[in-house]
Amino acid sequence: MDFITLKNITKTFDGVDVLKDINLKINEGETLGILGRSGSGKSVLINMLRGTLDYKPDGGQIIVNVAVCPDCGVVDSPSHVGEKCSCGGTFEAKEVDFFNCERKLFASIKRRISIMLQRNFALYDEETVIENVMRAMGDEKEYEEKIYFALELLEMVQMNHRITHIARDLSGGEKQRVVLARQLAKNPMMFLADEPTGTLDPQTAVKLHNTLKEGVKDEGITMLITSHWPEVMIELADNVIWLEDGQIKEEGEPQKVVDNFMATVPIPQKPEIPEFGEPEVVLENVKKHYYSIERGVVKAVDGVDLTINKEEIFGIVGLSGSGKTTTTRMLMGLTEPSSGEIKIKLGDEWIDMTKVGPLNRGRIMPYIGLLHQEYSLYPHRTILGNLTDAISLNLPAEFGKIKAIHALTTVGFTEDNASMILDKYPDQLSVGEKHRIALAQVLIKEPNLIVLDEPTGTMDPITRVTVTDSILKARTELEQTFIIVSHDMDFVLDVCDRAALMRGGKLLNVGTPEEIVDKLTVDEKEDMLKRE
Repeated sequence: MDFITLKNITKTFDGVDVLKDINLKINEGETLGILGRSGSGKSVLINMLRGTLDYKPDGGQIIVNVAVCPDCGVVDSPSHVGEKCSCGGTFEAKEVDFFNCERKLFASIKRRISIMLQRNFALYDEETVIENVMRAMGDEKEYEEKIYFALELLEMVQMNHRITHIARDLSGGEKQRVVLARQLAKNPMMFLADEPTGTLDPQTAVKLHNTLKEGVKDEGITMLITSHWPEVMIELADNVIWLEDGQIKEEGEPQKVVDNFMATVPIPQKPEIPEFGEPEVVLENVKKHYYSIERGVVKAVDGVDLTINKEEIFGIVGLSGSGKTTTTRMLMGLTEPSSGEIKIKLGDEWIDMTKVGPLNRGRIMPYIGLLHQEYSLYPHRTILGNLTDAISLNLPAEFGKIKAIHALTTVGFTEDNASMILDKYPDQLSVGEKHRIALAQVLIKEPNLIVLDEPTGTMDPITRVTVTDSILKARTELEQTFIIVSHDMDFVLDVCDRAALMRGGKLLNVGTPEEIVDKLTVDEKEDMLKRE
């Protein structure tokens, strides 16, 4: 049954056409996948269908077929025409010009559209998990009914073991699952998911994908999903469109469209492993133990020995909970080790990272760059401001601009594009573009050592190649050392010279990425390695 029809949709931001003459039909109960590289218009289309006024089309129409109760104004999907409303009225068919209908009807339709945005958890931080879910239900249900429904949803998203936890204390993956429960609690007739698993590790991402299938697709709820994981399109979507420069380049059966899209993704050319410099980072018998009431003594990191050389691109890989992030935080002086030695070379001196103060690890901190997986840009500063003022880069205005453009070209922007976006704000850019700007924000400070924590989280395949090339280029041109903490073994194979495998707090193997692949368990390969 026809649900939504887009007719000749165009949208322009700052004189740039981001959607161009989009024509599309979405059937009730269909799952539509939206593929495309960063900046192709995916998120703009999702926000437009959400009814966000800033994304109102500049041309064309969005026609929505709905069932409307004439007595109370409740809106539902078109298959409910002729059925009884809870108020006693009968649903009638209505064709609505979405952005040009009366305000009350527009608001009623918007209330029945749920959305999950990447990197936006939208929770009440001080409230418990179950309170967050119950808040999303409105006033239609009785209190006890809300509790049972919330428990049912939390079980569906596998968060029933966290119902009394405060939202701010959850991990990113847990927060995203609570957001999903909240959105399902709104009883949507359409569900929009914009890279919902972009920042999640593979295990958590699989759980969320399964929940989207069981809680949305299998329930007959119309869903639109963008994802840079081709397998998500194949597993979840009934139909896929490929957006390229704001236009639909191809539409059709998921496997065919995905294969054609992936054929355009270049394969990064990894150079031969260079001759490394002297050791730059040394860890000797590093441990991090703590006590948990539930689990007793927890050995998060248990006796790690590791040497990383100057100008090396080194990967630390493992599944969630393996100890890789804790090891990196100790290396950077952000977490105190229980015991062991951690040293980083600065000039001709070795700095003891276990000792605090400006004469110890404080000396080297300005020369270490960190791109965290939960990176953030300053929303009220331009891109130029994010790259200069916001990180205390005190330079003459013109020189700062030159340096900012150079940093942006290093992460894959052309000089023309780099110049064009300097005066824009982060919200005017795609998530993939913001990801590259966050990397440029690290590189512009010219650090000796750069730590990238899950750097491929929100990247589409083409952006991944761009960032791979950026890292290899930065190593060559700027003589930088990189430590890449990741569960993405494909990325490690593309970019790293050597890698270390962690499991259960222990560092088990060090070798080339190919040698590490041979050491992975079947479960680790399934979760960490997508490439055949």
